[in-house]
Amino acid sequence: MSEFHQEGFITTIHGFYDLFDPKEHLVRLEKKLEEFSKHMCIGLLLPSLYEEIHVTGVLDNIIDQINQVNYLCSIVVALGGAKEEKEFKEAKEFFCRLRKKDRDIKVVWVEGPRVQAIFKKLQNRKIPIGVPGKGQSVWITLGYLFASEVCDVIALHDCDIVTYDRLLLGRLIEPAANPNNDLEFCKGYYARISPTEMEMKGRTTRLFVAPFVEALGSIMHHSGHQTLEQFFRYHRTFRYPLAGEFSFVTRLARAINIAYDWGLEVSTLSEVYNRLTPKKIAQIDLGRNYEHKHQELSEKDVKGGLHRMVVDIAKFFLNYIRSSGMPIDDAFIDMLQHTYYRVALTFVKSYSDDAESNDLVYDRHKEEVTVRQFRDFIATAWKQARQEKEGTQIPSWNRVTYSDPDIYHDLLQAVEKDNA
Repeated sequence: MSEFHQEGFITTIHGFYDLFDPKEHLVRLEKKLEEFSKHMCIGLLLPSLYEEIHVTGVLDNIIDQINQVNYLCSIVVALGGAKEEKEFKEAKEFFCRLRKKDRDIKVVWVEGPRVQAIFKKLQNRKIPIGVPGKGQSVWITLGYLFASEVCDVIALHDCDIVTYDRLLLGRLIEPAANPNNDLEFCKGYYARISPTEMEMKGRTTRLFVAPFVEALGSIMHHSGHQTLEQFFRYHRTFRYPLAGEFSFVTRLARAINIAYDWGLEVSTLSEVYNRLTPKKIAQIDLGRNYEHKHQELSEKDVKGGLHRMVVDIAKFFLNYIRSSGMPIDDAFIDMLQHTYYRVALTFVKSYSDDAESNDLVYDRHKEEVTVRQFRDFIATAWKQARQEKEGTQIPSWNRVTYSDPDIYHDLLQAVEKDNA
């Protein structure tokens, strides 16, 4: 992208390289990262479902691209969905293609008996571990990385990226790994345009998160809650808050709580906000376009698709407001639904104009119908939030080690034995 606008809250790192020679940029970038890797260990965490190793071409390409870089010292796969040992062995053999000289590769078998025994031990100590899913898998795998004490910087990205290339990986890692810029957390962002359907994707970000956070920021401003207003303005600075790609320094990673549901991404941004000054936070343009699997709306199924995603995200923000000392009642939710709907319709108008000028397919009626459904999902989120006394975050590893000083030893033993 050729624009250079800065929001003023956090640093935005644009894709100016695309104006010149991307291949030359990649050469210089990887040379820089290889130099950094002489003085620090850069690790990569890959959350993957067992079923994803059977998706033709996607993970194979990701592995081929990663194998062309020389600056990673450790790769750990958070494997979910492998119910049987034969499935774990198949996945382990698949990901072992990432092993190279001076690079360790481990697969954390989340559903395996050894890791499950650790979960049970933590539950017996009254430590909440959430429910199975990406968040829980990422959390336990981060614990293993901390236990191994090798990584100074950790990057994380999903394993369903159809348009993946190693430029994305290098750009994702560089801001947090660069010792000269004082950044400790970097969030990726990108365009989401389907090259085959010629239409905008990312409905949850476009039609829910962006207008929802905008509405909350406006409400807090008019209510005089300056602290919460600043919090929501911070979230609005991120161009793709639901992106699954980010990098951070290990010291920060040890200290943050991890959400186990679809609130993982917004929860992580909130944790970073509470622990870092804005000058240590950045977002970076990872590429021209990004394509991965799309979720169904599932308007009648609160446990599936975008329905569950929107409810989990809304629930996180509602819980955050309450935990910040501001009470919420039915009247507040009614006002929030109306405010969100009004703001979201202005966003839809803007998307329609944007699509028109760029010759994209855009069904404005369908988008407005989706906004009405998202508005109703807010009430579902409030109903669930009232019934749940605790949030959806798993405690930080810094906190867990106080309750179980042997936890790192147990994790090391479990993962090493599974990977023997």
